[in-house]
Amino acid sequence: MNDLERLEQKAYEEDIKIDYVSFKSKNIRGLYCDGSIAINSDLLTTASKADVLAEELGHYYTTSGNIINTKSASNQKQERAARLWGFNDRIGLTGIINAFKAHCENTHDIAEYLNVTEATLKEALEYYRQIYGTGTMVDKYFLQFEPNLQIHTMLYPK
Repeated sequence: MNDLERLEQKAYEEDIKIDYVSFKSKNIRGLYCDGSIAINSDLLTTASKADVLAEELGHYYTTSGNIINTKSASNQKQERAARLWGFNDRIGLTGIINAFKAHCENTHDIAEYLNVTEATLKEALEYYRQIYGTGTMVDKYFLQFEPNLQIHTMLYPK
């Protein structure tokens, strides 16, 4: 089962209807409203559809009310929470570490390994940098976000 199918299953279990539709505007990738998700059917890859579905499920789990007005600070926070939910579901810090363990050397390799678009990965890394600063420890790994992504294995004496 690929990530798109896994997310579709999650939506099904939550009784969320998913429709793939061609929007008049190419700027709309997906929408969530009252237990229904619309995904732009013009998206070309499974990865891009899964990226959008993860964010829209993030709206289901984290937002409330109409947040279309992007000038509202409250709505911006809710949009950020939904995106972060999607990033954590699709990527997460452990996903980055697993890509490192699989010898991925750059964002292209990591995105391919995680089956996400490179744009989504780069946006997630920026969100993680905003949250964790220059880096963070996860188990025995130090994820460094600045000046660029690096992962260091920390060895502790026994």
